[in-house]
Amino acid sequence: MAIDEHHITQFGDELFHAYKTATTVSPLTDRMPDMTIEDAYRIQLHMVGRRLEQGERIVGKKIGVTSQAVMNMLGVGQPDFGYMLDGMIHCDGAAIDISTLIQPKAEGEIAFILKRDLLGPGISAADVLSATEGVIACFEIVDSRIKDWKIKIQDTVADNASCGVFVLGDRMVDPRGLDLRTCGMVLEKNGEVVVTGAGAATMNSPVNAMVWLANTLGRLGIPLKAGEVILSGALGAMVPVKAGDNLRVAIGGIGGCSVRFVR
Repeated sequence: MAIDEHHITQFGDELFHAYKTATTVSPLTDRMPDMTIEDAYRIQLHMVGRRLEQGERIVGKKIGVTSQAVMNMLGVGQPDFGYMLDGMIHCDGAAIDISTLIQPKAEGEIAFILKRDLLGPGISAADVLSATEGVIACFEIVDSRIKDWKIKIQDTVADNASCGVFVLGDRMVDPRGLDLRTCGMVLEKNGEVVVTGAGAATMNSPVNAMVWLANTLGRLGIPLKAGEVILSGALGAMVPVKAGDNLRVAIGGIGGCSVRFVR
């Protein structure tokens, strides 16, 4: 049975307050074991709505839980999604104040910039590529308002898919000349390679993740809009970060992205 509107509002407000104060809350699923994923998306919308009331605007979407390993860890068979807001955007080479985050981890990803709307269901890989202006190497800095990252799928969905901030790389390229499944990723932390990966880590191709998102949102009547930035999912493991860390990611055929963390 769906949880009532009182709890939707309560949990959404809790997560918004945790975001504003860079603090954590106890896992929602510990307190409401019957919470469904649908309930969690209602909480997510309330939390995001509070940020929109503060003057932020939606600039895109993100796809999470795209690797089989993470799906297995959370006991689910599909990804999740969240909303990217303009207060999350950073440019290549940005210095991010670590005190604005709680328990951040960095992921190397491929961002899609759309030139046309996509409204599913019925969207294909060809439709995604046709609607894409270009792809950019990026960092997603995931963060959790849930204490110690003790999350089930409902917790991360409610927490806007554990969105923190994101950093867009130094150039955009046309994906139609690339095989996004085989493009390799190298992620360096303080000059040492700490993660390698490839496009196939993301549902066997980032394009497949985009198809999933367009069709999943389409069934809810939500389009992917021209001009939006869509983060298509991690190409390798998450990397914890702290003040003083310098990160760079390079993705074959696409480009690079760098970020540093300061206090």
